[in-house]
Amino acid sequence: MDAEDNILDLPEELDNIIHLTDENGADVSFEFLDLIEHEGGEYVVLLPAGQAEAGDGEVVILRLEESGDETTETYVGVEDEDTLNAVFAIFREKFQDDFNFVD
Repeated sequence: MDAEDNILDLPEELDNIIHLTDENGADVSFEFLDLIEHEGGEYVVLLPAGQAEAGDGEVVILRLEESGDETTETYVGVEDEDTLNAVFAIFREKFQDDFNFVD
């Protein structure tokens, strides 16, 4: 998925919304929650737009990859379940007072 830097000049309450293009070319909006470093990699924790208002939902964790283009970031799905669990555990610990996590 490629992220487009469309967050400039947005109202403050929308400045953490990013727009990604999926493998089918469809635009999808996410709320950026955090950037987590884990074992030499960087991972973004995202919440599909609209789920934040509902107060529930599952986060999406993607690995950030270097891109030769300064205006585009590349995000890749994480296949390794251990890595997903480790990144989510870091996120959960960091934001335990901010979110109502359900086991």
